This record gives sequence, C-alpha cells and structure tokens, in this order.
Amino acid sequence: MCTFKLHLNIDMDKQFKINVFRTGLAKFVTFEEKEWEILIQYLSFSTLKKKEHFVAEGKVCDYIAFIIQGAVRHYHVKDGQEITGYFCFENELVSAYKSFVKRVPSTNFIQALEETQLVLIAYTDLQKMLNHPVLGLKMERFGRLVAEYYICCFEDRLNAFVTQSPEERYTALEKTAKDIFQRVPQHYIANFLGITPVSLSRIRKRTLILKD
Repeated sequence: MCTFKLHLNIDMDKQFKINVFRTGLAKFVTFEEKEWEILIQYLSFSTLKKKEHFVAEGKVCDYIAFIIQGAVRHYHVKDGQEITGYFCFENELVSAYKSFVKRVPSTNFIQALEETQLVLIAYTDLQKMLNHPVLGLKMERFGRLVAEYYICCFEDRLNAFVTQSPEERYTALEKTAKDIFQRVPQHYIANFLGITPVSLSRIRKRTLILKD
C-alpha cells in the first residue's frame, strides 16, 4: 500500500509539472493533444539544490529548462569577483543560450538561489523534435519566438543601464519582481543593479519614506 501511494504521488507530481510546462509554453506556441503526447516523451525532470549550478563557465550547456518552482541567477566571474547579470523565476525558461545552441563552452554560470524544480529539454532531443514530421514546424516557431523574447529582454537590460538611474532601475525591478527582495540576497540584487549593497540600502530607505 505504501509503495502504491509513493508511485501515485510521483506520477501526480510529474503530471503537475507537465501541465505547468504546457501552460508556460502556450505564450510561445500551443500544441494539439496528438503533438503534445509526442513532445512529452522528450522531456526530463531535475531538481537543483540551493547553490547548485545548472551550468558552469567553461562547460557546454546541454539543456534548456523551464522553472516549475525556484529561482536561479546568471553570473560571470571577473578578477575573482562575481557579477550577477540576470535572475530567472517560476514560469521562465533558462539556459546558457549561446552555449546551448552553438555547442561552445559557456562564458557564465547559472546557479540555483533556492531549491529549484526544472523541466528539461536536452539539445539532442530538441534536434529530434525539430526533425520530427509532426513537431518540426511548431518547434521551429517555438525556437524563433524564444530567441525574439530574450533579445528583447537583453535590449531592455541594456537600455536600463544606459538611460535609467540606479533608483529607477530599483523601482522597475520592484514592479516586475515583487518578491525578489524576500528571495534573493541583497548583495546579488545590488550587483545586478550596478550599485553597492550600501547604496541599495539607501535607495530602499528613501523609497519606503516616499511611500509613507
């Protein structure tokens, strides 16, 4: 009886993740039931422990992942210092995209900020889906739309550093990722905003005073 319950819980958990993944993909492309039944055969699942790396600098990234639950940060190391470039949370895709697509070593790290549950698509399986007579066209569309989405994200990040003050970047982050300050260490957020932790504390205090 206990074994049966265990298997039942595992199956329910897997089905929940698949359903969440399908909902997340729908903003890029939708799949008919026949297509979806084929696609899920190429999926795998993984859980990263806190501080565990999804990919490390110098390693080829073999997966694109969808975050079911959890958070990760993208960072580089320069002169021994970690430079946080981006955060990803639930219902977002994550990968070292150039490494994944071009099959070259990654120039950055991706690390779990908390226990993070992922749905994975391996590079080799993505190629099979792209060449599949049923899935091929939609997977090509999916790849194009994902690329467009992340190009826009990169442009927004670049524009923020060129046109916005640190306080404006903080305000924008507060609006788009409301719980980030409860989930991400302050020194990572400061680094992401291009300021020191002390400056971040000052900005937060000024913002709280203005709200009052």
